[in-house]
Amino acid sequence: MLDGVSLLIPAGKTVAVVGRTGSGKTSLVQLLPRLFDVEGGQVLLDGRDVRTLPLGWLRATVGVVPQDPFLFSRTIAENVGFALANDGRDRIEWAVDAAGLRRDLADMPAELETIVGERGITLSGGQKQRVALARALALERPVLLLDDAFASVDPGTEEQILEALFDHPSRPTLLLATHRRSALLRVDRIVVLDDGRIVDTGKHTELIHRGGLYSDLYHREEMVEELEAL
Repeated sequence: MLDGVSLLIPAGKTVAVVGRTGSGKTSLVQLLPRLFDVEGGQVLLDGRDVRTLPLGWLRATVGVVPQDPFLFSRTIAENVGFALANDGRDRIEWAVDAAGLRRDLADMPAELETIVGERGITLSGGQKQRVALARALALERPVLLLDDAFASVDPGTEEQILEALFDHPSRPTLLLATHRRSALLRVDRIVVLDDGRIVDTGKHTELIHRGGLYSDLYHREEMVEELEAL
């Protein structure tokens, strides 16, 4: 549960939210697209309370990639191109590359036309996350929310994805709930949550210098990634 959170994200900026499990990261990400509503205070998009905006318009403006995404029992191309116009093949191809899926497709029986099981059961966790990310990128939402969307992605592929996200000319406003080091080193600002409250904020170097919770979490992730690389 969030408590007294006040956060301003300028258009086009990238912000990462970090914190322990249960600190409120997912709740914060889910408020903007109205996956649930605040009981007090407001969530504003371009100065307008999201509760006053048509839900269809809001969901067409804000893209969300959850940690455990839902996929349809259809082809990968159909999952990525969901809600795209019929002439969206070029957009699908670009999104697949940007999401780091191209190498995986080479090992699949029909590449983009490979049918995945219900909820993506025939794919690995990392592949499911990248299909969901490709779907969000293909739709080119001006605001993109990533809820631990790299949790099952290897560091090399994650770096490729981040380069595509951060270097694209029409980069969306990005809010990432993440603990991955490569993302934290790239964002414009980091917000540290603890027990539903913002306890610190700043750039990576500032937060490391100050020590505290962020420094502890970052160095813990550093050790985890080094062990995974062995």
